[in-house]
Amino acid sequence: MAEQTSSSKPSDIVTATGLSAEWLNSSCFCVSLDRASLTRALNAELVSPQIRSLVEERIPTLFSERPVFISDHQFQRMAQVIHAVESVVAMPAYRTQILAHAPAAARHDPCRAKGVFFGYDFHVSGDDLGLIEINTNAGGAMLNAVLARAHQSCCLDADREEELARSAAGLDTKIVEMFHQEWNLCRRGRPLQTIAIVDSQPQQQYLYPEFLMFQGLFERHGLNAVIADPSELAWQDGRLQFNGLAIDLVYNRLTDFMLASPKCRNLLAAYLADAIVLTPHPQAYALYANKRNLALLSDAGSLQALAVPAPLQEILLENIPRTQIVTQENADQLWQERRRLFFKPMEGYGSRAAYRGDKLTKRVWDEILSGEYVAQAIASPGERISGSKGDPQSLKFDIRCYVYDGRVQWMAARMYQGQTTNFRTRGGGFAPVYRLPDTGINQDNHVLLDSAANAMACCRNVCD
Repeated sequence: MAEQTSSSKPSDIVTATGLSAEWLNSSCFCVSLDRASLTRALNAELVSPQIRSLVEERIPTLFSERPVFISDHQFQRMAQVIHAVESVVAMPAYRTQILAHAPAAARHDPCRAKGVFFGYDFHVSGDDLGLIEINTNAGGAMLNAVLARAHQSCCLDADREEELARSAAGLDTKIVEMFHQEWNLCRRGRPLQTIAIVDSQPQQQYLYPEFLMFQGLFERHGLNAVIADPSELAWQDGRLQFNGLAIDLVYNRLTDFMLASPKCRNLLAAYLADAIVLTPHPQAYALYANKRNLALLSDAGSLQALAVPAPLQEILLENIPRTQIVTQENADQLWQERRRLFFKPMEGYGSRAAYRGDKLTKRVWDEILSGEYVAQAIASPGERISGSKGDPQSLKFDIRCYVYDGRVQWMAARMYQGQTTNFRTRGGGFAPVYRLPDTGINQDNHVLLDSAANAMACCRNVCD
């Protein structure tokens, strides 16, 4: 590409809508992942050679070699959406409406705990932005903390590089402080001592190495930490125990969001007795992550009925793809419109049993009608070039904002091929997100060059 000048057309370079980021995502072949640094970071986090070997085997699909770029404007829009959602969830009318029909576990008071690692997942492509779902036990934060230390900055100016390095270096501390904050919010009156990281058959989970990273992080900060299946927890003498060790706080990675299965019986009993701090907890899932909520948050009539302020309504309606609950009454209409819809189970997770409408068969459609599903207008994901200049391939990506108490702690992209994120695509996986400053165009349609344009020039020099 020729060097840009002030006589270039606006579409040739950078606008406040993030064309610099779009250009880099579609044209930058720079490899910023330093594999030697990644190996050193993993060695520091994972003591077991077997686990290090397991992670290293998965690196080609777990960690992307390239970053994803967004503009400051795009990030600010995501932050506005998150603020708008958090504001609505805080409204008594919303909470009353949602919790009125929620299971008993969700109606239990979580003793002021906020819930750690909310994941707000966005599709971002130019001017198009859509919040596609919210998760309340979003995985990958520790993996991204390691990844941040292994990526060399790409196409960033000195100030952005320093900001990124400082943020990455402090992420571990922020994570530990977050768990202490959850403990302190519940006013236990004594220091936090023990944490159980709980998931079903944790050693069999794809992200089991991350559980070990959390365990090591907690122990380095003076906390006892164990990894357990819920069936291994005992409820004795008013305390939740693991092999005789009393548990103070449970970091909940379960996808049994309401603790309804028999193996969660003791965990549920301890939670209902306020004998532990459980984070995230069933009420957080009911208020945020059940996909039924997206139908309310993307419907003007529902927001007006709740008396949501008009500015918040505008943000939500513009940035959450229209979502509808699938019923027998609207089945014919949704079938006719299926090619522009994505169908998701209300209480699904990890893209399981989710379908693009244009791929539906009648058999799957019948399963959707007999289940509990929502239909969401398709929001196109971003695209990132991968491979090499001689053999390029285009990967999709979404942006996950890790959020605690309404504040974005970290961002990561997930790159993939296919219908949904899968961590099975070579060249895909988690990728760092680099923010570029916005530029404008003056009234004479002359481009105002800044560091974002310089980033593009820098990338051209490296890639060429």
